[in-house]
Amino acid sequence: MDFRLSDEQEQIKSAIERLCEPFDDDYWFKKDKEGGFPFDFHQALAQAGWLGIAMPQEYGGAGLGISEAALMMHTISATGAGLSGASAVHMNIFGLHPVVVFGNDEQKQRWLPALIAGKDKACFGVTEPNTGLNTLKLKTRAVRQGDHYVVTGQKVWISTAQVANKILLLARTKPIEECKGSEGLSLFYTDLDRSAIEVHEIEKMGRKCVDSNQLFIDNLRIPVEDRIGEEGKGFSYILHGLNPERILIAAEAVGLGRAALRRAAQYANEREVFDRPIGKNQGIQHPLAKSWMELEAAYLMVQKAAWMYDQKEQCGAEANSAKFLGAEACYRACENAIFTHGGMGYAKEYHVERYLREAWIPRLAPVSPQMIMSFIAEKALGLPKSY
Repeated sequence: MDFRLSDEQEQIKSAIERLCEPFDDDYWFKKDKEGGFPFDFHQALAQAGWLGIAMPQEYGGAGLGISEAALMMHTISATGAGLSGASAVHMNIFGLHPVVVFGNDEQKQRWLPALIAGKDKACFGVTEPNTGLNTLKLKTRAVRQGDHYVVTGQKVWISTAQVANKILLLARTKPIEECKGSEGLSLFYTDLDRSAIEVHEIEKMGRKCVDSNQLFIDNLRIPVEDRIGEEGKGFSYILHGLNPERILIAAEAVGLGRAALRRAAQYANEREVFDRPIGKNQGIQHPLAKSWMELEAAYLMVQKAAWMYDQKEQCGAEANSAKFLGAEACYRACENAIFTHGGMGYAKEYHVERYLREAWIPRLAPVSPQMIMSFIAEKALGLPKSY
């Protein structure tokens, strides 16, 4: 078993690090303070062809796997861009995977090249205010009227909707009382028509430059040709994007944790108290050493889950475990980075307080740690389903 990066993967890592150099800590400090989508960062990645890393080559992508995509997203986050940088392109990397798998040739040609080139920006419209993680109970309704669907409903926690011109939307096409199992939901990729969709930004703890929103949809008209696959099969289609999403956010979390750990170690070497660097004290060393081990272990699970996905093996337990372990290791590393800095860790100029605020994101989204543990208990241990 070879744990080394391949030559191609080493090149990806080096290229992303070079691309991120102009977008340093000061850049993300300003974005965190002032907000505003990082268009220049997004365009730099698009122009270099990185938005299509896991997309088919015939549509302008690189045709690589989730292993390479996870490496890319980890590297972005680890440079200090954190979840702000990663979230600016996160949806573009995995979000249209249902189109790649289930879209027809015309749809792929119409949608994928523009997304890969950075001309289109997409948001992911699934979660609703009153259903949370119970996706099968979604209420947003899409009613077929001739050659269009008319959609009415609400969505919440929709990232980048302030700047997106496209939306991947899951909506109900069959009344819930008539549905069995996972049927009744359909998946669309269509224009985010602001005359029919009100977008209200949610003020939040961190990641100010990548907006989160509540959407109010009123009589949005979607052409039938913007429906992906068969009517009523949308839930099964989005499942093909869930494992990659968990793997990518796990990789991003580990990257953020490593950025925090790097800053903590640097500060511990430089800061002197009682005529010696504080890094000489085991009270400083041991928490950081433990975080290093936790991050390394979490990243091994990220690599395993990504490898299994690329081999077309079932990887639900591994992808969810990677997300859980990566998020927890990231949070503890960011917390330890603040403790290492002492009072200065509370000051924005040292960046680690920003890292800790962002570290909440992978703990909360896209699925809660409690749901992951329930899933593992059922699927890996054979215990009764609890939800």
